[in-house]
Amino acid sequence: MTINWFKRQHLIALLGAAALFTAPVTFANGPIGEHVNHLSDNLDNYSKEVKWLNTKVEEMISRYQKGGVEEAKPELLVEYWEEVKFHSAIETNYVPVYASIWQGLYGVKDALEEQESIEDIRIQQRFLEQSLWQALGAVKLAAQYQDKGLTDKVATTEANPTNSLEALQAIKGRLDRVVAKYAEQLDKEAVSIVHDTYLNLFEGVEGELISLDAGLVEDLEKDFNVVLPQAIQKGQSLDEVREVVNTMKGKIDTAHDLLEKSAEERKDVF
Repeated sequence: MTINWFKRQHLIALLGAAALFTAPVTFANGPIGEHVNHLSDNLDNYSKEVKWLNTKVEEMISRYQKGGVEEAKPELLVEYWEEVKFHSAIETNYVPVYASIWQGLYGVKDALEEQESIEDIRIQQRFLEQSLWQALGAVKLAAQYQDKGLTDKVATTEANPTNSLEALQAIKGRLDRVVAKYAEQLDKEAVSIVHDTYLNLFEGVEGELISLDAGLVEDLEKDFNVVLPQAIQKGQSLDEVREVVNTMKGKIDTAHDLLEKSAEERKDVF
């Protein structure tokens, strides 16, 4: 991985975030603070937290170089991340980068625990640092949208979709969360979200979709019940699981277009 690659990924993340922040916010699992509804007021603190996290990682690697894995205490890395408010700020605003942070955290943690070379550990450290700075940039962009009133406040419960189009959008958000939970190494929770999404959201729109594209419905049924759960249970890489999810999201977009077109045609008839 090179710095140029990281810069390119940073731009991709911000451009993707710009599109996401105009959509309803996906609720984060676990407790969140009111600070997520006042992002601009907390940007300085988020910046300090990112710097603090990077410093903690550097200190951990330095201890590893001096005294090995026992001195480094890599098990503390996840605790550090879960301590900071920035954790929920990025989780409630841009789940894909949130997943990358978890990938970076475990990349450093596993490299230390497996006593890899310092060069390999530094590669993981750079990936984590870049993910954290990408996330901070995404939250700053979210703050701008929030200040302009273009996003809703983060609710304490996730609102139920009121129609099929909203259900499909909600499904995409849930799929992003599957990737995030897999990155957190919470495999059972990831699979549970997949099954819950299928039963409580996708099954509700199947009837409308079957008449428009039965093959598409069959493909998505297989993705929800076989392809994605198996990818998680077999321990495939995060990138491979993300690729499955991205393919599914593309099919969901197709389904959304079909339903939208069908609704317009019904309006024209009446």
